[in-house]
Amino acid sequence: MGARKLNNKLNIISANLSKYRNIRKMSQNAMCNQLALIGVTLYANDIYKIEHNKRTVKDYELYAFAKVLNVTCEQLLEDADKNFI
Repeated sequence: MGARKLNNKLNIISANLSKYRNIRKMSQNAMCNQLALIGVTLYANDIYKIEHNKRTVKDYELYAFAKVLNVTCEQLLEDADKNFI
């Protein structure tokens, strides 16, 4: 059984994750380093896959992304309702 998708997407934060990471001028590798400091192990390839809707996001990863990017989880989920159309 494959992963469940919503409108052929594996997550709903891809655009916002990429947007906030780029606003902060943070590379995918730099993000991985910051995540590691709070105990979350991800690789640049994982970030790439999330940003390109090729990987799901776990709840603790969402929380960690918000912490590292200094945004709220709600900001990462902003405009998620567009995925339901």
